[in-house]
Amino acid sequence: MGVFVYLPLVLPLTALPIARLAEQHLHPRRAARLLTTVAVILASCSLLCLGLLVVVGTAQLPGNPLPDGWSDDEVREAVPHDAFAGKASILALVVVTAACGFTVHRHFRFRARAHRALRGLGGADDVAVLPDAVPYAYALPGSPGRVMVSTAMLASLEPAEHRALFAHERAHLTGRHHRLLLATRLAGCVNPLLWPLLGALVYSTERWADEEAARVTGDRRLTARAVGKAALVARPVPSGAAFAAFAAAGPVPRRVAALLGPVPPDRSWPPALTPAGAAALVAAAGTTVSALSALNAAVALFLVLEAATPL
Repeated sequence: MGVFVYLPLVLPLTALPIARLAEQHLHPRRAARLLTTVAVILASCSLLCLGLLVVVGTAQLPGNPLPDGWSDDEVREAVPHDAFAGKASILALVVVTAACGFTVHRHFRFRARAHRALRGLGGADDVAVLPDAVPYAYALPGSPGRVMVSTAMLASLEPAEHRALFAHERAHLTGRHHRLLLATRLAGCVNPLLWPLLGALVYSTERWADEEAARVTGDRRLTARAVGKAALVARPVPSGAAFAAFAAAGPVPRRVAALLGPVPPDRSWPPALTPAGAAALVAAAGTTVSALSALNAAVALFLVLEAATPL
């Protein structure tokens, strides 16, 4: 295994440059999918290597249920600094499991509470208008998904701007943005180095929905005005909900400026001879090396443990 077992724990650093540059130089749909893919792969590799270290650390504990041969010197020599890393990884895995469990529980608890509040509430199609003096609007996933909007938010916008709001929230539901956000949030729980990708993803999903709203309405200026006006009065979605809100998430001035500009080019990869292209290549290389390192460490430990296990 050698140092390969540690590489996936630090290689998420290679994704940090693309976190900011992707949202500036890629179409928001492409940026959101790229950031989520990179985050999930890097987090999976980190979790795999953390699990390998836990095996080595658990084998050193007295009274553990693992085969005695797994604590032999030959096994421990396969991992540098096994005495510290093995035991520390056990604590780290407990923290990761608790953080992921809490995040998932909080996410689905909010969804359940929101859907219970919808029972008996009328609404046209997939729109649920809540009589509330607090202005907000967000997409609530489910079967079916609903657009949640308060009467205060509707009162803050002109009738023509309502169409932009509804198109924006429907884009969140159609694009399954809640899944992208939850997956990246969980990736950040696995490896804190991935947290910057979540902020970039939140902005990219909002920009994605903005562009869809502008396409549906056929008026980028109208959509920009709706986003700007809603931002002045909106209140954030309750904490813990991995849902995208109309104007509570992302730097709103940048979103408005982007809507007042031309439609972003829908290219899958930035030009290589640009900062964004170089950052994308670094992130791709880091992700590839992380996957190969995790695979190498897993195969190496399997062979060492197989040799140390008595027949």
